[in-house]
Amino acid sequence: MEFYLNCLPIITYFWRLSLFISNMPNSYFQFKQFTVSHDKCGMKVGTDGVLLGAWVNVNHAKTILDIGTGSGLLALMVAQRSEAHIVALEIDEHAAKQAEENVSNSPWTDRIEVVETDFKEYVSDKEFDVIISNPPYFITSLTSPDLQRTMARHSGELTYTELIRGVSQLLSTDGEFTVVVPIETEGSFKEIAEMYGLFPCRQLLVSTKPGGAPKRVLITFSFSRQTCETTHLLTEVARHQYSKEYISLTKDYYLKM
Repeated sequence: MEFYLNCLPIITYFWRLSLFISNMPNSYFQFKQFTVSHDKCGMKVGTDGVLLGAWVNVNHAKTILDIGTGSGLLALMVAQRSEAHIVALEIDEHAAKQAEENVSNSPWTDRIEVVETDFKEYVSDKEFDVIISNPPYFITSLTSPDLQRTMARHSGELTYTELIRGVSQLLSTDGEFTVVVPIETEGSFKEIAEMYGLFPCRQLLVSTKPGGAPKRVLITFSFSRQTCETTHLLTEVARHQYSKEYISLTKDYYLKM
């Protein structure tokens, strides 16, 4: 009994340590065909990025530009289902290096080029068939004390106008630009896009619970004014129970779907 009491502080310490470790977020996310390490990135692998990477149309794309690649998630997802050459831009040094590592460990290292640069300063001598972005969006939120996370999430670093202006200069005549934004900014984003000759042709309204209002919208823009095809997606029918539609869209990526 005395031996046990003497060891109790040590036992308690390791028990608390094991709880701490078990509750720590994973430093990587394992997909079916690739792994994304994201411990050096301000933004981790999340539903928005996965939805965008699975939904964007890349069927005929020969060149793809990923703006703000972060861990390289989107670039890797579109590489899995296309034969395109992909340029992945990232302003943050640590995230760019992690994206390079993730790409080098993937089956598509010869088709993905990670470029550490500010999109506002990026110049290309070629146009892109598809441009994708999961942009910073917390326009009215408080700035995070974590600078890296703030840069990844806050629109102060790259405004919607700067993003769309740059896209309009890099997108090919018949190309498409696909983005995910909060439902609250859908209208303003479309208004800015129209100022630069880009019009919505396809969109997906995303709800997270049955009967709930859409929280996100994925929008594809082109230079051609046309009727916009609108569909809806419910991600979960109950807590941690994904809908059939969500599973169908992401099954080629998630391990357990």
